[in-house]
Amino acid sequence: MKWSRNATAYLGAVLVSSFGSNAMMLAAGIWVMALTGDSSLAAWVGFLVWAPTLAGPVIGAIVDRAPRRQRVMIGANAMMGLLLLLLLLVDTEARVWLIFAVMLCYGVSFVVLDAAENAVLPAAVPADQLGDLNGLRMSASEGVKLAAPLLGAGLFTWLGGAGVAVLDAITFFVAAALCLLIRPVRIEPTPAAEPWRQRIAEGARQLWRQPVLRRIVLSTSSLMFLAGMAGTTVFAVVDEGLHRAPAFAGVLMTVQGAGSVAAGLLAGPLQRRTRPHVFAGTGIALFAAGAALRCLPSLTPVLVAALLAGLAAPWVLITGATVLQRDVPAACLGRVSGTVTLLSFAPGAIGQATGASLLAITDYRLLLGGAAVAGLVTAALCLRPVREDAPAPVQ
Repeated sequence: MKWSRNATAYLGAVLVSSFGSNAMMLAAGIWVMALTGDSSLAAWVGFLVWAPTLAGPVIGAIVDRAPRRQRVMIGANAMMGLLLLLLLLVDTEARVWLIFAVMLCYGVSFVVLDAAENAVLPAAVPADQLGDLNGLRMSASEGVKLAAPLLGAGLFTWLGGAGVAVLDAITFFVAAALCLLIRPVRIEPTPAAEPWRQRIAEGARQLWRQPVLRRIVLSTSSLMFLAGMAGTTVFAVVDEGLHRAPAFAGVLMTVQGAGSVAAGLLAGPLQRRTRPHVFAGTGIALFAAGAALRCLPSLTPVLVAALLAGLAAPWVLITGATVLQRDVPAACLGRVSGTVTLLSFAPGAIGQATGASLLAITDYRLLLGGAAVAGLVTAALCLRPVREDAPAPVQ
């Protein structure tokens, strides 16, 4: 497949910024821990990065006001590069608040970029490349996770947090420059006279009007809750099931990461051969199979389970992104994207809290078994025929 200039520039921006972001997010937690000696404060870094997803519909409504969404992408990347340079001022515990502030901005930029990208891509990339592009975007962001955290930890040890911050700032500036290569695309903005409450609510209304997208997003919410709950059992699986040291969890995460890279590469071709809800339902069924396999006290099925977990969520998320870009009117893509982000990722955090609480009072195998059964039910509901007149395959 011959990629358009816009698609190539966008993929380059994703690859570069993902590399820097993964290195920085790990280094930020290490930095806070090194300055304060408080592991609970270090844990807040991850929370601050993901907290802005709760404001996804509001942020998406703001993005919808911009007629040139690629300028939003350029501005968000450039602004994060500048904000990261503020971390050069962090040298004592008294200034650790700067790390928290920048990580919160990090989370806001992720939501802004997601809303802007989902509006730009359908207008800037041929329709028959959207599925492949979303798959490669997932492969790029997941692939760098295999190396970027190690590099981030190594750079922190060698140069300190400031060195990682400068590296990440450079990647954001490079991403902004690559976004400049995307040919300008004008999308009609939301009328300024439209009340804020109406703009935000329109995201949910548009989502509800799309039967395929609604089915996939609700299925994604269920999957992410179950995946968050099942993810809390990883150390119990390693210790009680496999009788190995806790560090072996890193091996399972690496296998899962490899599965996510493969999922992105396979997503485009597979989406063209099947209906969106069937492809998403297949991914959820793979998750259920993986959760069941993780109950077995043997290395091979647990490794297979990790691989299936890597395939499952990306396929569902990629399908949702492609249907969103295909079916939702461009003028309100930001709001709908923000609503989808909220419904897709907030359940994961709830699932993690639920799993951590249940794990204290029950056997991990019961948790995984429950997740497997609930996953099969979700898959069956997702696979039911959808009443729609639109063409079946996702392009």
